[in-house]
Amino acid sequence: MWKVLLVEDEVFVRESVREIIAWEELGFKVAGEAGNGAEALEIIRRNPPDLVLTDIIMPEMDGVELLRRTREEGYTSRFVMLTCMNEFEYVRQAMEYGASNYILKLSMSVNTLRETLHKMNAELMKNHPGHQTSTGGETTDTITPQLAHQASPSEITTHPEVQKILRYIHDHYEQDITVKSMSSYVMMGENYVSALFKKKTGRTLIHYLHQVRVDKATEYLLRTELPVHEIALRVGFVNDNYFIKIFKRLTGLTPSKYRQQHKGPK
Repeated sequence: MWKVLLVEDEVFVRESVREIIAWEELGFKVAGEAGNGAEALEIIRRNPPDLVLTDIIMPEMDGVELLRRTREEGYTSRFVMLTCMNEFEYVRQAMEYGASNYILKLSMSVNTLRETLHKMNAELMKNHPGHQTSTGGETTDTITPQLAHQASPSEITTHPEVQKILRYIHDHYEQDITVKSMSSYVMMGENYVSALFKKKTGRTLIHYLHQVRVDKATEYLLRTELPVHEIALRVGFVNDNYFIKIFKRLTGLTPSKYRQQHKGPK
């Protein structure tokens, strides 16, 4: 069982989190509780947990400072931050210090917590492959470039905002998509979205967008007789030369060569 430390100054929230989840069914046990970061740090020093589920805004020591001090002292516990809508600057700082995820308090539910714990179990198992838990197989948040076009958003990550961006990219790849537009779409800061997307997918948002567009372009190349410049426009590239450059970078061939080598006889 993975050991969990619950850190929350609002007692009713802490009790709710403890009571609504069947922890052992998911391979975890609540090994300790604290009402602020200072208490939590003392517990971590005595008995380091595998996972810390902590509020961000607390008296004496907030969750970000707790994470910073924990990392500074060499502890490798995973952190999931509990946050309100107006605390995203703190969330950004927490992600910089290595937090694995965050949960919005207003939308926190049994399913949200279960999904987060499933993901944490997968991350912990990846770093401690010999550890046994009672859970079944889980998915991770990391993908490899050659599999990017085969994975659906739900297979890539369980993070809700990143899933939302991924779905948008797959549905609207031909449109003008930027980090700025996606940040507005999920109502988060650009730097935070960039860091979060890279952390959860293993790729930058623009790199992932290019992969989706190139995958769509290969379908056009093999299934139609459309000229390369028309295909470029249909998958979201307004500049032919840039399209050819990105296509060659990802496939090793120019679009014309790709069509020539992979398209079967008529």
